[in-house]
Amino acid sequence: MSFPPDFPAPLTFADSDKSPLSIRAKALVFVDPRSRQLRERAEALAGNGQPLLILGESGTGKELLARYIHRQSERGGLFVALSCAAISPQWGEAELFGHVGGAHVGAASSRAGWFGSANGGTLYLDEIADLSRPLQAKLLAALETREVYRVGASQALPVDVRLVAASSIDLGRAVAAGTFDERLYAYLCDGQLLFPALRQRVGDILPLAEYFLGIHASRLGLAIPPISPAAQAVLEAHRWPGNTRELENVIHFALLLAGNAEIGPEHLELPGIG
Repeated sequence: MSFPPDFPAPLTFADSDKSPLSIRAKALVFVDPRSRQLRERAEALAGNGQPLLILGESGTGKELLARYIHRQSERGGLFVALSCAAISPQWGEAELFGHVGGAHVGAASSRAGWFGSANGGTLYLDEIADLSRPLQAKLLAALETREVYRVGASQALPVDVRLVAASSIDLGRAVAAGTFDERLYAYLCDGQLLFPALRQRVGDILPLAEYFLGIHASRLGLAIPPISPAAQAVLEAHRWPGNTRELENVIHFALLLAGNAEIGPEHLELPGIG
């Protein structure tokens, strides 16, 4: 399996990018027509600075797409990624918008917050529906006014932050259920990107498998083994509920089992195999 002749080499991200991304997030491997359409839409929206909402199942690579959009936008600031599930319910406002020294217990000095860190750049909020309703409202206010109030401050600070949010759940249903702010949803809706599940873009499976093989073989000091036609058929037939993340794990383990030998179906830890 090889990339189409008109397809550019995968976009890679330098190791100097201080990011918690796994190996899978070091390159965009978009070969399937649906993926290429997504990439084209992302490029079309990248430069206008509007907030964007990326929808897709867990493990598809939404943060990777957000990072690509940041690169295409040529914004001079940092790309700052934050999981909303990791934001403390008690100190969430201070985490997002910062605080001044002495604003609360433990705040001995001032802190810029995530908005301040992303000033001039892009703030990526993963699983935005995990934000509390009060924080959703304050996030919307910051985006609309382009300024933030640090906790304990009496004056607002101007910010230039491009928001890229992501969700693996249907935010329209969350609005109907009362768990997501309708105004924030409307604010994000103009720039939606739907990241198809891996099972919906079968043309990406084997190029991704080969990419992961190359990365992990290099790390282990092994030659890159071929994938047998039978194993290729198994990979393409699998439904991949864990998406790209699951594929990377399967390929990594298959390489450990096969070593330098050809990877066959017996090396794939998948349901019904073995």
